[in-house]
Amino acid sequence: MISIKHIKEKDIDLCYELDSNTISLWSKNQWAKEFKKDGVNVFGILLSNLVVGICVFHVVLDEAQINFFVVNHKYRKKGFGTYLMSYLIEECEKLNLKKLILEVSHSNFSADKFYNSFDFNTVGIRRDYYKDGSDALLKEKKLRTK
Repeated sequence: MISIKHIKEKDIDLCYELDSNTISLWSKNQWAKEFKKDGVNVFGILLSNLVVGICVFHVVLDEAQINFFVVNHKYRKKGFGTYLMSYLIEECEKLNLKKLILEVSHSNFSADKFYNSFDFNTVGIRRDYYKDGSDALLKEKKLRTK
């Protein structure tokens, strides 16, 4: 059974472990700081009771920025990311937000293709943004407002 749950700060270890085993984006300290920011929401997608993906997004005024989005390697290309992104978009539209933004490495072709499938458009580039020297594509999705 697939479900989405709000992840609380007490689950930092779970977040850090999934991050470490996938994209290694944040240290445990960075995870702790993220949970303390106003407007930050963390959701997980679960298969039974196993968290297979996590999304962190930060609401600022009338937009949200996806700061972290990952699905465990074993569960990719099985619809979990699509389910989680669809849920996120729906939640943002319920909040009457105007757009959703994110950054993705220009060399991460599968992630870029995934985001494009949800009508994210590249609106800018940050040169040499990531540790490996790759550029970040700035992507934006306009949301339906009520």
